[in-house]
Amino acid sequence: MGDSMAQGFKNGGIYRTDLSFPAILAKAMGYSSTFERPSFSAQAGIPINLEVLIRGLAEKYSDGFTLGNSIGAGTEVYKTLRRIKSYWEGHLKSLAVEQFTPYHNQAIWGLSISDSMTMDEEYCRTYIENNKPEYSVFSVLPDHAMYITARMVLNPPFSKKFEKNSMLDNIALLSEDGGIENLIVCIGHNNIVGAVTNLNIQYSEESDVMTQYANRTCTVFRPEHFKKEMRTLYEKVAALDIKRVFVPTIPYITIPPAIRGVNDDKSKPRTGYFDYYSRFWIWDEDFDPGKHPHITKEQAIELDIVVDQYNAIIQELADEFEFCVVPVQKYVKAAARRRLGTENVRPFPPLFVKALKNNKTTSYLVDDLEHIRLSTDYLRLDDKTGKIDRGGIFSLDGLHPSTIGYGMIANIYKMSMEKRGVNFENPIDWNFIIENETLITNPPPLMKDLRLLLRFLSLGRQERITFLGKNLLQLILEAFSSRPELD
Repeated sequence: MGDSMAQGFKNGGIYRTDLSFPAILAKAMGYSSTFERPSFSAQAGIPINLEVLIRGLAEKYSDGFTLGNSIGAGTEVYKTLRRIKSYWEGHLKSLAVEQFTPYHNQAIWGLSISDSMTMDEEYCRTYIENNKPEYSVFSVLPDHAMYITARMVLNPPFSKKFEKNSMLDNIALLSEDGGIENLIVCIGHNNIVGAVTNLNIQYSEESDVMTQYANRTCTVFRPEHFKKEMRTLYEKVAALDIKRVFVPTIPYITIPPAIRGVNDDKSKPRTGYFDYYSRFWIWDEDFDPGKHPHITKEQAIELDIVVDQYNAIIQELADEFEFCVVPVQKYVKAAARRRLGTENVRPFPPLFVKALKNNKTTSYLVDDLEHIRLSTDYLRLDDKTGKIDRGGIFSLDGLHPSTIGYGMIANIYKMSMEKRGVNFENPIDWNFIIENETLITNPPPLMKDLRLLLRFLSLGRQERITFLGKNLLQLILEAFSSRPELD
């Protein structure tokens, strides 16, 4: 159970749930393990799949975007997004499926701690009915995509029987059928991620605690409010018939490339932090702190301190309830190239390094000293060779892991689970993960000029008039904010 990290969200949407880290773990457990999960493969996912969109554009605009072709490219994107929007809002066919027992993966992107206990399908359906979709160039993604996703996870057949079931209720149902051996509770990221999606820090008030998603006004939960919600959740989970519970530490939200760090003098960081953090589609030399939304170095440090407090709370409560803490934060920090200081861990597992070397499309990413040319930067290609220059751990939305990133998270969980006596028949299938990491094995050619591509997707300059009317990349970030309309 959990949020986008456990569901497998990447590239702006939920698509291949078989590539989520829980699904990767289930595969390693062997053929005796069954792991039922919802499917979002129609229309390449919800609310959008940036990789699929970019590949579609590359078929017609392989040489890039110009003033002459931007109108045609924008029109094509708009038609594609309108079709996707229509499908996921249920206008082409019913989204209900014949699944009459809860999925084993109950994760839903966008949900915070309290949402896992309070949000049910009836609430989502009512919210959608009371907030009608828009159809204009200013509303090109499915309206209420998170609520649509939640309905399909919590109550797949849209039946009366399960319409009032929350994520936790469905976990309870599964535990009643002989108990649960291993439960992953991967949640809490969205109690602070709004500071990145909004580039604004607004702390929670008591009125935000255990309050419905749409009614909250904060971007960051105060640690005492985080603890209150997490304790409530852990108490409810501990009361169920579950043998082992695994809970992760939360990575610093200043590490994902959803925000771009830049110094006043455009130099590299001197203290592990930049002077400013702004949108990833705003290039360093274009950034103007008087014009562009941003957070400061001091605010970034403040957010990291809050995450440290969150993780101390997670450890304290896990010890109290005898849950196992999975050190995700430590490994993500170790992989962060643009940070000073190192963790005493190797972020890249040896079997992953071996699989990279053995795959002819990725062998160049490993040098003779087995240093890996992958990092937490936004994915960059060499403009001459079209091969990966940096990045690869995070996907194109800048906020969520790539398939390789999810594989690395699965490996961290596997090590922690084995220490608690969980048996795995197989190692992590790195060959499968790499083969399905098409961003790395077959990078979209349009990404060779990343600056031009991001400018097009973010409606820079003339595209603001000729294209969709609103920043597509910004819309993706808005999907993770309970306070839409970002600056």
